[in-house]
Formats: sequence, structure tokens, C-alpha cells
Amino acid sequence: MKSIKSVAFLFLAAMTLYSCSSDNTTTTETKQESGLAHQAPAAPVEDDGKGIGPVKSVEVGADIDQALASEGQSIFEGKCSACHQLSDQKVVGPGMAGVTERRKPEWVMNMIINPEEMTKKDPTAKKLLAEHLTQMTNQNINETDARALLEFLRQNDKNS
Repeated sequence: MKSIKSVAFLFLAAMTLYSCSSDNTTTTETKQESGLAHQAPAAPVEDDGKGIGPVKSVEVGADIDQALASEGQSIFEGKCSACHQLSDQKVVGPGMAGVTERRKPEWVMNMIINPEEMTKKDPTAKKLLAEHLTQMTNQNINETDARALLEFLRQNDKNS
């Protein structure tokens, strides 16, 4: 009885290793060629530089709205500064210096509001995740607060 259990265990272990290491490319190609594939490949997301999320258009003035920037500073200090510096220094996430010069306002706000979906679908956010190896935490920031943060980051970039 003991040897049957040993053989069964070895068989299961071998099958597990085989299934984990085998190359299923041929099987997948055969299924797709024969018309048995059930999932169509996902359509690529068009990169318009605005990111993925609720913010489609943002109006920013030439001048900084000081009241809005002040609100944004308070939010930044409470929710963002543990992972981000206002310089180009990386802490957990990238430094914020120059972010409003490199990214569109909509992208910045969508990243703040919607970081998980951004790192799954937006090409730039995917690259940042691969570079920094840490998923940005969703801080449950609404559009109004994200706009204030954007204004604070614009102020930071203008003063640099």
C-alpha cells in the first residue's frame, strides 16, 4: 500500500512539474488555427497622452491659481509626500519635478484618481510601474482634489 501511495505521489509531482514547465505554444496555435480560440485579442489602447480615467479635458490658465495650489499642497503633504518628493529624487515613486512639463494635465489627474487602471492600460504608466516596481496606492482622491494637486504640481514646476 505504501508503494502505491509513493508512485501516485511521484506521478502527481511529475505531472505538476510538466504542466508548469511545458511550452503550450503549439497547443494554443493549433486551437487558434482550427478556429477553436474563444477570445479575441484585446484591442490596443490608443495613447492620446491623456491617460485612462474620468478626466477627458482640463483647462489650465497661464497663471497659477494660488488658492487651488495651496489646497493641493495640503493634499500632497497628507497623501503623497510619503512616496513622492517635489524634486526629481525617487523615494518609493518617482520625483515630481517636471511632471507637468512631461505629461498632459489629464494624464496627471487620471494617474492620481485612477492609478490601478492606468498601470494596467496606459503605456506610460506601465513603464513607470516597471521602472519603480511599486503600484501607486489609490488614495481615493476625487476630481476636485486631483485638480488642486495638479495646480500645486504646476506651481512646483514653475518655481523650479
